[in-house]
Amino acid sequence: MDAIEAVIFDFGGVITTSPFERFAALERARGLPEGLVRQINSTNPDTNAWAQIERADIDRAAFDEAFAAEAAALGHELRGADVLACLSGTLRPGMVAALDTIRGAGMKLGCITNNAPAGQGPGMASDAEGALRLAPVFDRFDHVIESAKAGLRKPDPRIYMMMCEALEVVPAACVYLDDLGINCKPAAQLGMVAIKVTGEEQALRDLSQAIGIDLSVTEATA
Repeated sequence: MDAIEAVIFDFGGVITTSPFERFAALERARGLPEGLVRQINSTNPDTNAWAQIERADIDRAAFDEAFAAEAAALGHELRGADVLACLSGTLRPGMVAALDTIRGAGMKLGCITNNAPAGQGPGMASDAEGALRLAPVFDRFDHVIESAKAGLRKPDPRIYMMMCEALEVVPAACVYLDDLGINCKPAAQLGMVAIKVTGEEQALRDLSQAIGIDLSVTEATA
């Protein structure tokens, strides 16, 4: 096993709380079936409205209509604009602090985020204030790849290789964190140490083990 030289993070659901929590709240508030948004987004995952907006193949207005049609096909009423409003999460301070610790140890930092040309900044903040709050976090990364700008989205293996090339590392020298197993799978197949994130404490524990550095006692500086 190669020595770890770089840690590559997903953003939403890893550095911030998961948008799935807000999707669930939206479903409860509207009286919709639990997991409906996930169901819609996982149906025809390479060509559906979600995939298209994350590649910037369609704009916000087109996504709103296309997502509504997909929801209607399942017998439910839900606009795409309402789903996009759920994307901004809350920063996890322990994860932000871990970025500083990892950088201080001399490792490289990357971020691969599937995002949409519908918010402000790589973190898809809903307003300028939110984008300003996230900017110092993105500044910590040596390189950031946004699906909406790259025209590729996870789990396409090419987007992981783009990051390796940008950081000048081989996949076997990387740790990759994501809250979706489908996005961890290609990273692992390329030779990265893949960590599926289910929560902040678990992520920090598993990442500490992977890189040999205790990340549990750091304090956020953002």
